[in-house]
Amino acid sequence: MSTLKETLATATKDAMKAREKARLATLRLINAEIKRVEVDERIELDDARILALLDKMTKQRRDSITQYEKAGRPELAEVEQQEINVIQDFLPEQLSEAEIQEIVAAAVKETGAASMADMGKVMALVKPQVQGRADMGAVSKLVKASF
Repeated sequence: MSTLKETLATATKDAMKAREKARLATLRLINAEIKRVEVDERIELDDARILALLDKMTKQRRDSITQYEKAGRPELAEVEQQEINVIQDFLPEQLSEAEIQEIVAAAVKETGAASMADMGKVMALVKPQVQGRADMGAVSKLVKASF
């Protein structure tokens, strides 16, 4: 079993013992999503794949927050934000904008990218380095700005 999966299992047990309903619900969502992917693909997820899954879950919740705020439902947006806070406990420390720009600049230089047509090459190099540590939408904007 991957170390991240073990950490999630331990956190779930701790949340049960501490009777933290909101945290427990989010942890169960995470565990259910991991299990769903494992069953669908008949594999055991490694830490890198789990981080990608957590990153995706965070993005989904950010999108939901935007929709809830547009619909005038701040209480639902708050629930989604609380879920993001729990998910981020298991993601690596977020990169600063300066660190992301440094990674993007190195990738542009390495690929010799000169135009937007080369964006895919740059993103292919950048994504593994920032997965789970930065919002890919923000990274994409920085890559576009570098041309």
